[in-house]
Order: sequence, then structure tokens, then C-alpha cells
Amino acid sequence: MIHLKTLNKKQLENFVSSGEFQQYDFLPITEHRAKSHITNPKANDEQTLLILAFDDDQLAGYIGCLPDEFLIDGKALHYAWLSTLFISDQFRGKRIAQTLLNRAFDEYSGNIAITEFTKEAESLYNKIGVFKYIKPKQGKRYYFRTDLETIIPSKKENTKPFKPVFKIADSVANFFISIKNSFVKQPRFPFEVLDKIDGESADFISEFKSNRTAEEINWAIENPWILKGETVDKNYLFSSYSQNFKYFWVKVYCDNKNLMTCSLLAVRDGHLKIPYLFSNSDLTQFIEFLSYFVVEHQVKMMTSYQWELNEKIDSNLSFPNIHQRKIERRYMFHQNLLDRLPKDFNPDFQDGDGDCLMT
Repeated sequence: MIHLKTLNKKQLENFVSSGEFQQYDFLPITEHRAKSHITNPKANDEQTLLILAFDDDQLAGYIGCLPDEFLIDGKALHYAWLSTLFISDQFRGKRIAQTLLNRAFDEYSGNIAITEFTKEAESLYNKIGVFKYIKPKQGKRYYFRTDLETIIPSKKENTKPFKPVFKIADSVANFFISIKNSFVKQPRFPFEVLDKIDGESADFISEFKSNRTAEEINWAIENPWILKGETVDKNYLFSSYSQNFKYFWVKVYCDNKNLMTCSLLAVRDGHLKIPYLFSNSDLTQFIEFLSYFVVEHQVKMMTSYQWELNEKIDSNLSFPNIHQRKIERRYMFHQNLLDRLPKDFNPDFQDGDGDCLMT
């Protein structure tokens, strides 16, 4: 018999602090991810953050919810992003995923959004019939170093025995790339790289329309879902640790030392993302800084849905990428959420909106 258990902030805190979350065959959440959910500035005390599905006394699956809101005419429309959905293989075929989703819909009155979904999950969401696609974000993925050792075997299993050969090829190619990149120097204009948003930056970005405030971005920086380290939670099927994961808050000034660009950068195992970008300049100096940052931190690739930045990069011959390709991020909104939004509503999502900032 399938039954569900919902957890709000206080209940989730008790669930984790008691150690109860560790007693099952698999983890429904990590301790640090739970802490992040509990401290989310956009989550109130009553909203459901995690839903557990049990078959008798056995944990069969779970779904996570990340509360968010749209400000429309000064009023908040509360909704949630689905951040995890997992069903144990042992309990497949019992429609547990559908049961969990239905409870999430009930908890948020259908105000549900999803992005960065797997093909398997997307198939399920389409089958349910309550989700609609909204306008996707078009982006670019820029490559700065070769990584044949990882890429080819991941796509073609039968090439795994040749990984040593690919590693040698990477070493040779990246040696020459490093020589080319040695000509990329630190910018002469003033800039700062901080661990989090400071007061000057908070004042600056408050002038821009954004789905997240400085306080909310700092919450994410200080309460990450991914920790740096070699540890692996084998019983947790979503991201929890990486060898390297770090946020950087960047401030770029013009020559008269007036702040003109602020951006949050996130680097995970050589993969650079730009969750947030605020600028009143043409981004030329920010691109020069990015070039320096990529070389200084040995970035392998960069994913960006910042369309204005991408257009500027594509016309900048000195940007150190060796290859690029187009990518797309799709979003699905529950029909109930769409019905409550103004006609032709544009959410103006930045790269970090939703749970994308956290991973």
C-alpha cells in the first residue's frame, strides 16, 4: 500500500537532524541540501519541500520542491520548481511517480515549473498532459581545452580501451593551446573577485529587473547543493559532491572606477557557468575579464544562455574558445500556473533561475 509523507521546513529539519533520512536503502536528500532548502528565503514555513513515497514501511521514491515566486504588479505569485524525482527500481510499475507528482500539484495548486529534465522525465511529464512548454532559452557551449579522454568513451562504450591514447592526444593538443593562451594577460582595468555579493554590488543590481535579489543569490552561494570534495554519496542519485565546485562574484569597473558589470560565475570540475549577469556596459571589458578567468582557472568549457553576451563573444576574435555549439534549455509550466500568469508573460529567466543555480 503506497502512502505519502510531506515535509515542510521544520519537518525536514527534524527528519535530517534525527538521522532518520539515513535509515533507508537510498537517501532522499543530503544533509547540506536539506539545510539549503530550509534556509531558502523564498520558502515559507508551511510550504512542502520534500515528499516521500512509502510502500508499507519501505521508502519507494521521493520528489523535491524548490519554492519560488514571480512578482506581478507588486504581488507575489508563489510556485515551485520540481528539483528531484526518483523511484527505486524495486517499486517500478506502481505509478509512484504519478502519485508523487499529483501530491506536488496539490501542495502548490498546480503552480509548478520544471527545467533541466532528463529525456525519461520529459516523456513522463508529456504523458501526464498537464504541462506546457514555454519559450526555451537559446545558448552556446564554448570549449577551451580538448577532453577526448572523457568525451569519446562516454559516447562510445567500445572506445574505453583507447582512453590512454585519447589522454596523450589531449596532452599534446592542450600543450599548444596553453602556449596560445599564454598571451592572454590580466586586464588593466580595475576589477574585483569576491566570495559573495557585497553592499556596493547589491545596490548596483537592485537597479535591474531580476527574479533573485542579492540576498537570495548569497543564500545560494552560502548554502550550496554541491560540496567540494572526493566524497560520493553512493545512495543519493543526484549531485552532492564534486572534486572542484566554487562560486565567484565578479565586479568590473570602468576607468573612472564606477561599477559597470557584476556577475556570478560558477565553476564545477572545469565547467564554467554564468548564472547571473548585470551590466550597463557593452560587455567588452567583461569578455576580456572572462578570457583571463578561463585561462587562469584552466576552464575546459563554458555554458551560457546570456544571449547578449554570447553575441558579443561571437564577434570577439580574441576570446580563447577552440570550438562552440548551440544548445537549448527548455522549460515546462503546469497549465494551472500558466492560467494564473498574465497573457504573453515573460519570466525573463537568467541562467541561474530555477534550481540551475545550485548545480
